[in-house]
Amino acid sequence: MFTVELYAKIRHAVMIDGLSRREAAKRFGVHRNTITKMLSFSVPPGYRRRERPASKKLGPYLAWIDAILEGDSQVHKKQRHTAHRIFERLRDEQGFTGGYTIVRGYVAQAMLRRREMFVPLSHRPGHAQADFGEADGYIGGKKVRFHYFCMDLPHSDGCFVKAYPAEIAEAFCDGHVAAFDFFGGVPQSILYDNTKLAVAKIVKGGKRLRSKMFAELQSHYLFEDRFGRPGKGNDKGKVEGLVGFVRRNFMTPLPVAESFDAFNARLLDACTKRRQAILRGYTVSIAERMQADLAAFIKLPPAPYDACDKVTARVSSLSLVRYKNNDYSVPARYGHQEVLAKGYVDRVEIVCRDETIAMHPRSYETADFIYNPLHYLALLEQKTKALDQAAPLDDWRLADCVHRLRRLMEARMGTAGRREFVQVLRLMEDFHQHQVEGAVSEALRLGAISFDAVKMLLLARLENRPARLDLTFYPYLPATTVGTTDPRAYLGLIAGSGFVSLAGGAQA
Repeated sequence: MFTVELYAKIRHAVMIDGLSRREAAKRFGVHRNTITKMLSFSVPPGYRRRERPASKKLGPYLAWIDAILEGDSQVHKKQRHTAHRIFERLRDEQGFTGGYTIVRGYVAQAMLRRREMFVPLSHRPGHAQADFGEADGYIGGKKVRFHYFCMDLPHSDGCFVKAYPAEIAEAFCDGHVAAFDFFGGVPQSILYDNTKLAVAKIVKGGKRLRSKMFAELQSHYLFEDRFGRPGKGNDKGKVEGLVGFVRRNFMTPLPVAESFDAFNARLLDACTKRRQAILRGYTVSIAERMQADLAAFIKLPPAPYDACDKVTARVSSLSLVRYKNNDYSVPARYGHQEVLAKGYVDRVEIVCRDETIAMHPRSYETADFIYNPLHYLALLEQKTKALDQAAPLDDWRLADCVHRLRRLMEARMGTAGRREFVQVLRLMEDFHQHQVEGAVSEALRLGAISFDAVKMLLLARLENRPARLDLTFYPYLPATTVGTTDPRAYLGLIAGSGFVSLAGGAQA
């Protein structure tokens, strides 16, 4: 590569001093053809590779190669032809006798011509794009692969991010609700890919049939939905870029958090701090540019959308309700009744006749059983023989004093003592477990081994009063009468004993 200084000297010698090209070539030690090129350019033009025409040997097969490349556009990208595979097929199927290099060169040029070109876009205020990403992290002391919902405002680059255990419809809708609350308004339109969380089916003409929950969400907030071309993630390039930015900046190194709630609080703080950034090509911060977005937003409705999946079910004979292939317990008195299971991201609620009868943390396992032992105590009071094998009680952590109370009750009263012990456990239906355990400990200290004693001590503690037995609450106990003592009765006792008291002495 010749320097600009040499270009200047040679051009000046020939064009100003009148030196011939032959003489200039001898003086500067370069070829005459190079002198000619230098006179055509004021600076070195750099290396320019001429595009070579396809080999004559390859010419008859070009249409065949183009057909293969065209067909590959409809095939999974990991199963498309490589240049080497095309060469092998040319040789084996078409009788091609040329070399691999000319095939590779033509395939590279053909692929370059097929690369998609894009039009620069401008983004008006008040619109958004949404998508999911995934990453690894330590949540609750366990390494998990979680999913995170992203909403990007292309005009201002404002963002919202929230992590979830799974990419499900409830998380998709909950992410929208949380994003709208974070921004303080609803975008006029939101652009998506063709995720099944929003699109149940694409029918003739490219029309999208919305999923049930997404249709409810859209009806509640009244935003317009828009969808990119199938398989074309670049149609929503802004949020695609946000997904990568979040993974690189908010989740590297691997995040560590006690729970998803704690992790999401950190993500929310990171989104808020990012508003102070001034991005390349702008002179004002994201927060300042967001003002135009917020001014164009739709107002929030009076109440947020209830982002949950609703499924009707029937309580089984085991007092369980099945939701998403997992079983959740309800109080035994609702057995065999129709209920509504409401699946949220973090919990499952069971509703019967507009009353929430059970609430459990949601399980993302398969064929899992989620019990609340309190739901079975009323039934165990009737079926006391099942107490030792009751599965809902297996993982119930009770204080040692409670187990000691049971042993004493059963030792003194047998089967009746077991039933009375269940009655003590049922106090936890109305009071906190630690309160009942405190009353049990006090009853053991006093030697009052009974349900009535535990209940009385529990109520006395809650009401901050001394524990006194009020007989009006126990009418079945026999009443006692205590009379006034007569001194003459005392004399009769003395006389009956063989002793007589005399003035001045005593005689046996």
